[in-house]
Amino acid sequence: MILVTGGTGFIGSNLVGRFAEDGERVSISDRLGVGDKWRNIARHEIDELIEPLSLGDFLERRGGEVDCVYHLGAVSSTTETNADLVAETNLRLSQSIWRWCTEHDVPMIYASSAATYGDGSVGFDDEDTPEALARFRPLNPYGWSKHAFDRWVAREVADGRPHPPHWFGVKLFNVYGPNEYHKEGMRSMVTKAFNGAARGKPVTLFRSHHPDYSDGGQMRDFVYVRDCVDVMVWLRDARPRSGLYNLGTGKAQSWLELMGALYRAVEQELRVTWIDTPEEIRDRYQYFTQADLSKLRAAGYTAPFADVDEGVGHYVRSYVGADDPYR
Repeated sequence: MILVTGGTGFIGSNLVGRFAEDGERVSISDRLGVGDKWRNIARHEIDELIEPLSLGDFLERRGGEVDCVYHLGAVSSTTETNADLVAETNLRLSQSIWRWCTEHDVPMIYASSAATYGDGSVGFDDEDTPEALARFRPLNPYGWSKHAFDRWVAREVADGRPHPPHWFGVKLFNVYGPNEYHKEGMRSMVTKAFNGAARGKPVTLFRSHHPDYSDGGQMRDFVYVRDCVDVMVWLRDARPRSGLYNLGTGKAQSWLELMGALYRAVEQELRVTWIDTPEEIRDRYQYFTQADLSKLRAAGYTAPFADVDEGVGHYVRSYVGADDPYR
């Protein structure tokens, strides 16, 4: 059995869908809430849905059946200001699951984040030694919590303490794709802008406040969730050297390129309304992110990643523009 924490969320439900389609038995630890989040997993057969506070009971009762843990459950909002809540979920829970996997000799794959790199001024190198990780300064509690767990893991390994037989932390960049609809303000701009774009209305984008970037020229590594799932499944099956791995496309593209791909997919002309970046986030705004994939490629992963034209086009045709947009 595969256990996926956060399995009803965006990336988690896409992973659950992949395993269910492959005929693998999968259990989920997550909360559904009061909205339509349940639809993220409605198509798929699942073995057990576990309330997170009951995860310990589940592992005591059925832990012997678990072959691999994907730990994706987290407070994922980059604007969350309750640092105690973020630390409890993203750091202490992650440590608890690490210890369980260690004790029971179960591989663990967990979600880290490109937010750990802060403003990107010292690069996007996924080297996982304590010394390398000490260089980064995340810009918000979410990024700090993910970075704190990465650093804790690195110290455990460097000091020779017991650890899971295989472990991988994936540093996710700007992911978009089906089943993100419940994320509200944290949805990708593809989803946020789709309805207006389909009607030919202009999209609202932030002006640049950096002399090196034109308006709309701010750049991100936008990665399609299908590619993220492929990598996470490959890590389980191929079992390369344990460690942190960047998970993006390796190619930064601008907001105008992303929105251009969306408007082409809905056969409309791109129109933009520009607004100033809010002052409260202006000093923490990232102007450039790009995954360094050298380590992942050297580990043996050879599959290509979709650029925004391919990924957004597939997303619009197969999901967000379809009658049933869920994976």
